[in-house]
Amino acid sequence: MKPSAPKNITWIIGMVCGILGIIGHFAQVEFLSEYSFTLLLVGFIVLLVGTSVKGV
Repeated sequence: MKPSAPKNITWIIGMVCGILGIIGHFAQVEFLSEYSFTLLLVGFIVLLVGTSVKGV
């Protein structure tokens, strides 16, 4: 299995989820703070799937 570059939209979704998770951890934002770990995990999973599956 060779890793491939994810599509732009997949990369953007993964990065936005990851950044929101980091912001939620360090800043006191009601929704983000409650789901900060989940957002970060989803961001990493989206990026993992984007590089593992060709065409995503």
